[in-house]
Amino acid sequence: MTDTPTPPTPLVVVGDALLDHDLCGRAERLAPDAPVPVVHGTRRSSRPGGAALAACLAAADGRPVTLVTALGTDPASDTLRELLAGRVRLVEIPLDGTLSSKTRVLAGDRPVLRLDDGEGRAREATGQAVTAVAEAGGVLVADYGRGTADVLRDALAHTAAPVVWDPHVRGRPPVPGVRLVTPSAQEARAFARRLAGDDEETAGDTAGLRTAARDARALVRAWRAQAVAVTLGDRGALLSHGETPLLVPTPGTATGDPCGAGDRFAAAAAGLLADGALTEAAVQSAVHAATRYVAEGGARAVATPDRPDTPAESPADGDTTADAVRTAGRVRAAGGTVVAAGGCFDLLHAGHVALLQAARRAGDCLIVCLNSDDSVRRRKGDGRPLVPAADRVRVLRALECVDAVAVFDEDTPERILGELRPHIWAKGGDYARTRLPEQPLVESWGGQVLLLPYLDGRSTTVLARRAALTPTAGDQP
Repeated sequence: MTDTPTPPTPLVVVGDALLDHDLCGRAERLAPDAPVPVVHGTRRSSRPGGAALAACLAAADGRPVTLVTALGTDPASDTLRELLAGRVRLVEIPLDGTLSSKTRVLAGDRPVLRLDDGEGRAREATGQAVTAVAEAGGVLVADYGRGTADVLRDALAHTAAPVVWDPHVRGRPPVPGVRLVTPSAQEARAFARRLAGDDEETAGDTAGLRTAARDARALVRAWRAQAVAVTLGDRGALLSHGETPLLVPTPGTATGDPCGAGDRFAAAAAGLLADGALTEAAVQSAVHAATRYVAEGGARAVATPDRPDTPAESPADGDTTADAVRTAGRVRAAGGTVVAAGGCFDLLHAGHVALLQAARRAGDCLIVCLNSDDSVRRRKGDGRPLVPAADRVRVLRALECVDAVAVFDEDTPERILGELRPHIWAKGGDYARTRLPEQPLVESWGGQVLLLPYLDGRSTTVLARRAALTPTAGDQP
């Protein structure tokens, strides 16, 4: 007889929700009138930000989550409500002004510009919000300096639940007695300088372990917190109870978009502490969770591609990248394994089908990265492709083993792989003695290249030659 697993403790997230947008495209040249990149081929997506992102990440761990935040009657608030529907239970308090939102413009994975709008602030607490905090099994305060934690400060000071406080330099200090505070190294430095009455910047010193340890010790004592964990990016986190600190390193190097990694860290730690974990164990697991989060694509995993106001025509090359990115994000957020395979797939034959079926069995979804017509032409010559991209997409998507198709125009699939960030990049066994040019990229986020058996004797070129040599009915005597 097996024991029934204990369900995760429900978590209440208190803090300032934001609405985030990403405009993702390619930058291959500078503008002629200014030394700035020209970003083209952009796709717009929206996602919960701030405390709303932290709540969604905690819910993705499989626990019930209540988000207490300030929302208004503005369009941004309405959009965020739609994005949160079905993910978390929402307890609203009134907002003065419009919801804060930010828009990032990215060239590949690299942000080149950010635009901020909205300066709304929480107006006051409500009875429902105070009750949610009082009855919580665990609390995460995701403070973004816009007043939600301030108006609920008394309720947060008196809750019996373990509290994790993720502070912001524009917000107030945590209430005394919280279980864990999770500033970044830069935030810890700013708070420590403020305590010392020092307004001078200490350039280049925020990442030092000695500085982080000194700042954490000062904050534990000044805030009367049980512990402070200073997050150090790809170096991990430094945990202090006020004396000798504990360095918790990352399990490996993760390259990718770090936006939201602090929220991922705080959400994981808060959930585990609510479940009864020791602080050291919670911080270690949170470091691992944040590392995986960055490696698997970061905040884009919870993004939703925006729908245009008017229906757009389908591109001639069958570009379905937005659907593929959305599919990868959905599977990743659910803890599944994303598999990708690539090729021209001109004249789909039994060898192709066998490869795709084997690739799909290796994970929870299969995304095919398909060479565009121009890409095929550059690789195979002017006579190819025999079948245009739009038709190749349609045939591939008709296969039961294929979940989505993404068309790329470059000679190699690195760019589209950087957007999908698959756990597995599947290739035919005929590449066994070749190091693929995209292999270092896939391995950079913890993915792996997987070779699959190739069905001998099947070739698009051979099929095309046979078809050319076969007489048609009209040619026969």
